Parts: sequence; structure tokens; C-alpha cells
Amino acid sequence: MDERLREVELEIAARRPEHQISPTLDRITMLAGLLGDPQRAYPVVHVAGTNGKTSMTRMIDTLLRERGLRTGRFTSPHLVSMRERICVDGVPLTAERFIELYAEILPYVQLVDDKQPAALSFFEVLTGMMFAAFADAPVDVAVIEVGLGGTWDATNIADGAVAVVGPIAMDHMKYLGDTIEAIATEKAGIIKPGATAILAQQQVAAAEVLLARAASVGATVAREGIEFGVLARELAVGGQHLVLKGLRGTYADVFLPLFGAYQAGNAACALAAVEAFAGVAESVGVAGGSLTLGPGLSSASLDPDLVRDGFAKASSPGRLEVLRRSPTVLVDASHNPAGMAATLEALTETFGFARVIGVVAVSEDKDVAGVLAELEPVLSDIVITANSSPRSMRARELAVIAREVFGEDRVLVAERLDDAIEAAVSLADEPSAGELPGRNAVLITGSVVTAGDARRLLAPGSPPDPAPPGPGTPARHSFTAGDLS
Repeated sequence: MDERLREVELEIAARRPEHQISPTLDRITMLAGLLGDPQRAYPVVHVAGTNGKTSMTRMIDTLLRERGLRTGRFTSPHLVSMRERICVDGVPLTAERFIELYAEILPYVQLVDDKQPAALSFFEVLTGMMFAAFADAPVDVAVIEVGLGGTWDATNIADGAVAVVGPIAMDHMKYLGDTIEAIATEKAGIIKPGATAILAQQQVAAAEVLLARAASVGATVAREGIEFGVLARELAVGGQHLVLKGLRGTYADVFLPLFGAYQAGNAACALAAVEAFAGVAESVGVAGGSLTLGPGLSSASLDPDLVRDGFAKASSPGRLEVLRRSPTVLVDASHNPAGMAATLEALTETFGFARVIGVVAVSEDKDVAGVLAELEPVLSDIVITANSSPRSMRARELAVIAREVFGEDRVLVAERLDDAIEAAVSLADEPSAGELPGRNAVLITGSVVTAGDARRLLAPGSPPDPAPPGPGTPARHSFTAGDLS
């Protein structure tokens, strides 16, 4: 079964990569039509944005399941296996079901390939599989993360009853445009007529684009920091305690087992999305017309215990995730300057490390200098390496840029990730003069692929969706450099 799964994954991966979008939905529309338009068999919560999409998608999914709904969840990219992308009731498809599903849609995929000017892409095939899997389950609601952009993303043939747009920043400029306005325009495409738009806090330029789109299609709007948001947050063992203002109530004493202010913001957006799922509108006057605000099925709030229980079960693997202890080893999937800045703010706020040694591998099409500039004030040393993706920048090329940012003395180079981790652990195990043992840490970051590769090395066999620990009980592991050799 494992061998056949690997063959199927390789077949899918051999297609045009997911980061190369083309401005057409013709191929995925045709595939979905041949499959009976399964994306219309269930309501959809659609999630876009530059950073935080996966975490928000997972939180929304968890809260909806806590309400007793059967959910489908689609996220990308994956950390270890493609199966992680397509989940039913929070559980990835089994290897057997993934293989079976691929075999079921393959004749239709081949028909589309033959009739369209270009063959279906890697992401389009997985999107078709996802739509079909959720219809077959069947699910009560699908929570679907955009792959790239919004307007031309394959997932956008589904009409989201709720459209969630996380913070927008500069990323994928080659495909989405080189201004915030252009990128926001692409992402605003998921806001459909009659939908409810849940908008995270945005730069002014992005907010103007999103609000204009919502007004033009008659969508309901709720904005973080105005209609909903984080009222208070404080650090807690293994995460943080929050007071969240929802669309129809305030929820106190919410434990979130994730770190950082940005995850608190993601939680607020997730809560608002779940509250807005059924949607009733309230209109207010604005210059030149009116805008619909304040969605919610009724004036009643959600059950506070349901909200607390749901968030206590939240998890987001590969997002400032502690994999080992002694020294502490964290992995994080941040891959653009805005995401890295949020990660490092959470790292410094949550942990009191004396020194942090970075292990960094990035994709060559990213703002590499910008990512390294965010890391420089926090890392004492950086070990440059490469990950398993063909898009990974070569270690030696990355090292040239890193030396310009960090200086020669703080940069080490290891061609292989396992060697890079071992070198970083060795540095962390050597306390400086007057430094207490155990005060140093290793941060492995720069790409989702880097985080996934590190997870394979440091937590082999661990499920992609483990049961989250209870409040105040973070996982602890013993870890030495010898474990990696």
C-alpha cells in the first residue's frame, strides 16, 4: 500500500507545480463538471490570505466539528504526505482511500488533459480529488484553503458561504502582482455575491480593495478590530489565554495551544467565520451607498464551553512547533518576511532562550534577503542548507546572501538538512561563558518543505494530525545531537 501511495503521489507531483498558476478556471471547471459538480454538494467556508491560512482553516474546522458537524478540510501545501491535504472529520484520507480516489477520477483527468490546451496541474488534480472526496463522505461543510491567490485558484469554482481573508503581504509577486493592491485584488476574488466576508486586520491599501469587492458583489462584511477581535491575551504554559470578541458574543478564558499574537488573531477570524456560517445581515450607511455588516444567524452567541473546548483542541503542525527538548528544537513554515516577522515576535515573546541558532532552507523564488533580514536580530548563528524541493535554493547560493546579512563569522553551511540540524544542535549544546545549560534553542525554518523535512527527521511516524495536548501539558522530549547522527 505504501509503495502504491508513493507511485500515485509521484504521478500527481509530475504535473505542473502548484505555485505556477494560470488565469483560467476552464480545466478545473471541466473536471468538476465531469464529476457531477461535487463542489455544490455542501456549503463552503473559503480561506485566503498571505499568511495564517492553514492555521485559520484548521481552527475553523475544529470549531465546526465541536458543534457536531461533519467537516471536510483542504489545506496546502503538505508537510509530509499529500494525504494531509484532504481530511474528513479532521483525519487525513487513508492511503487506501487516497489511491482509490485517484483511480476513480483518473479517467476524467485524462479526458480533460486531452481536450484542454494544457493538462491539469498538480494542484488542480488534488482539488478535484478533494471536491469528490467531500461529496462522497458526505460532509456537512467544507473548509477549503486557497492554494495561491484567489480569483484564479482552482478552489474558486466553489462559492463560499463564508470567505475569510487573512493578512495580505508581499509574496508570490511573480504570479499575483508586485503591489499590495494587486495581490489583494487576486485574493478578493473568493468573496462571492451574498457571501459573508471575514477580514483580518489589513494594510489600508489591501483593506480598501477587499471592501470595494465586498460592496460590488453585495457581500456581508465583518472586520477584525471592529466587528470582532482579540480583547485580551496573556501567555500560558503551552500556549496563551484569550478573551475573544465574536460577532454575537464575548468569550473569556479561551486557551489556545499555539504561540503568538498572530495566532490569537487567526483564532478571532476563525471564531467569526463559524459564527457567521449561517449569516444574517445588517446594513449601515457608507459614503456613496451602504455596506452590509455584522453577520450571524441570530443575536445569540455560540456556547462558550463549545468555543473553549474547540480552541483547546486546535493544532497547527509546523507552525512554531516544538519537536524536541534539550536543546529545544522548533520548526516553523514561515517563508516570507511578514510571516517570519510574526513568527519571531512570537518566539521572543514566548520563550526566554539565551541564544537561538537557525537552520534555514528557502525556495529560490522567495524574498530571501527579506526573510534573512527578519532573522538576523534574533539568531546568534545561522546554518544554511537546502530542503528536498526542486525549488530549494542551493545552500552555497543562499550562503552568499546570508553572509551579506549576518557577516562571515555567523554563517555555517551544510548541504544536507540532517547535517545542518546536527551542526545547529552542537552549537546550542555549547553554552557561552556564564551561560546556563539548556537555555539555547534551534529554529528550523524558511519553507513549508523545510518544516516537513525536519518533521520527518525528528518525529518520524508521528501522525500529521495528532491529538492536541490539554491545557498546560506541552509535550517534552529528550534530544541530543547523537539522535540525529
